[in-house]
Amino acid sequence: MADNTGSGREASWQQNSVLIVDDEPGMQSFLQRALSPRCAAVDCAGSVEAARPLLERRRYDLIVLDIALPGCSGIDWLHELRADGYAGDVILMTAYADLDTAIGALRAGAADFLLKPFSLALALNAIQRCFERAQLASENFVLRREVSSHASDVQGIIGQSEAMLKVCDRLKRIAPTPATVLLTGESGTGKEVAARAVHRMSGRSGPFVPVNCAAIAGELLESELFGHVKGAYTGAQQSREGLFYYARGGTLFLDEVSEMPAAAQAKLLRALEERRIRPVGSEQEVEVDVRVIAASNRDLKAEVAAQRFRQDLYYRLQVLEVTLPPLRERPADIAPLVAHFMAQLAPSLGMPPLVLDGRTLARMDDYDWPGNVRELRNLVERSLILGWFDIGPEPEIGVPASVASLDETLEAVEKRHILAVLAACDGNKSEASRRLGISRKTMDRKCQAWGI
Repeated sequence: MADNTGSGREASWQQNSVLIVDDEPGMQSFLQRALSPRCAAVDCAGSVEAARPLLERRRYDLIVLDIALPGCSGIDWLHELRADGYAGDVILMTAYADLDTAIGALRAGAADFLLKPFSLALALNAIQRCFERAQLASENFVLRREVSSHASDVQGIIGQSEAMLKVCDRLKRIAPTPATVLLTGESGTGKEVAARAVHRMSGRSGPFVPVNCAAIAGELLESELFGHVKGAYTGAQQSREGLFYYARGGTLFLDEVSEMPAAAQAKLLRALEERRIRPVGSEQEVEVDVRVIAASNRDLKAEVAAQRFRQDLYYRLQVLEVTLPPLRERPADIAPLVAHFMAQLAPSLGMPPLVLDGRTLARMDDYDWPGNVRELRNLVERSLILGWFDIGPEPEIGVPASVASLDETLEAVEKRHILAVLAACDGNKSEASRRLGISRKTMDRKCQAWGI
């Protein structure tokens, strides 16, 4: 039979596995020959009893299941599969269909229904619909996890300093390889931006899936990463795939990996070494094709020395390490970053862009940027809303700017303004820091320097 279906739409099938359960050897052979060149794996069984051990050894994305089988029927096994938490699609086949059979199949949880004999094109279309639904569900799951403030705000790395040019060159060399990458640097230096850049340049067809290990309770992180089966723990009322599964063919970005609990560290090490994962509560291992990029703002060597991080996992992650320099060490990047954030944020805020003059840029160059690029972005957003660059102290109300600038140094004006705001907040440094738009660490450092 001629296959007139297009191959382009089936390129995405290469990550999927299919189980065919039919007691007719001819039907098994027909479907296996059609699907094997298109899918990652295609297995066959002649009965439910023969299919069960296959399902225990491998996770199948789709089951093509005949209704009339010796022993347990296809519909009975479908009820059993759903009760056990199998989340993949099932296509039922039968040569003797009536309305009641079709309704029973749909109620049992079948995704589609094929009446024998059927053409190859009809079968491929049904399978395509199942895979497209699964892909859409995967993409929606990933999108729901994206934090809006970090959802690919920067499409590429912005920087012209020598330090960033070296970083970009190293990332370009790293990207095409499948090797694990460790990104280090202070908070706010752009580690996720770098991870996204590596993913885009890698040519991998799967999604970029970010997860902040510090934002998920330790006891739930294993389930989040590796999935779980029904009943694995209290509250696990149904099986669930983990982020490793949803990142198939793509990149899993583990931010703040130093915060990962010991049990999850052990499972991550095994996943990196064997490219297989085991969902919580399951005896079945699943092969995964995932590139892992980890990031940490902590010194992982110190964490290893303090026995808070596994040494073997550290060396496994450190195959390729890239350190993102802090913004204070690359002032040449401030102007292009401001221009980038201005072009990005002004339209969304409905505000006119501001002009970055030499004096303002000089004040930015002198600032130490404890929050790095993230702090600069927040400053640009705040400045657009206010209508002027809110970098530091402004002259007190009622005192002309010319008087303040003629008689006082910038440091003196800054000190007077910060102390005035601190007094207005009754000495509350956190509130004063918020009003001034500086970090609490900066406030403490300045007060210490002034003997306060």
